[in-house]
Amino acid sequence: MLDVATYWIFILILPVISFLYASVGHGGASGYLALMALFSFAPEVMKPTALLLNLFVAGIAFYHYYKEGYFNRKLFLSFAITSIPMAFIGGMIIIDASIYKKILALLLIFAILKMLNVFGNEKSKVKDIKIWQGLLVGAIIGFFSGLIGIGGGIILSPVILVLHWGKMKEAAAVSALFIWVNSAAGLIGQLSSGASLPNEAFIFVVFALIGGFLGGYYGSKKFNNKSLRYMLAFVLILASFKLFLI
Repeated sequence: MLDVATYWIFILILPVISFLYASVGHGGASGYLALMALFSFAPEVMKPTALLLNLFVAGIAFYHYYKEGYFNRKLFLSFAITSIPMAFIGGMIIIDASIYKKILALLLIFAILKMLNVFGNEKSKVKDIKIWQGLLVGAIIGFFSGLIGIGGGIILSPVILVLHWGKMKEAAAVSALFIWVNSAAGLIGQLSSGASLPNEAFIFVVFALIGGFLGGYYGSKKFNNKSLRYMLAFVLILASFKLFLI
């Protein structure tokens, strides 16, 4: 449990993270997990809480990007067919806390690179994705999404851009819905295996929604704030180091 002062510091940082992630079409689970790691939350609390927040923030992000016409249904289905059942299976698996923290630390590197816009150079020519490629990528990302407590968008977006399967806004829209379905499947898997949400979880949702709504709105309209992204990348780096050391 956090003391009152620490609790409010956590609460006030939460919408900043959801704002930045929603602005690029993500739910923010890797950011929430990093923040909870810095505040020494237990892994069994971190995973379901991050997925719950993902459901709401990714849903809002998807709404804004869909409204602007960036959603590619075919590209989304290529990944989602296998990611949903694998996220459920991953969510049912309970792993040792120390192993969990090391895997999460590695996955945070994707989030750091994404926030630093390393994968941000889109190509004018887009390639068609082959069915087997989408199914394989979806299955792998889906499994780790449920296992770690992320939606998988922070991994999927770079993959889409690096392999030229879509442009930035298209990748953001597809990732947002991908995150939502994986978060739902992963959370159901975790709850069915005995995990539970903390009493404060829905308070966290309210604050995350504030940042998520604004981030999704401005992100879908070509918003880009480099200084804020660098700040978030710094927070993720700190969390990654802490996870490696504990």
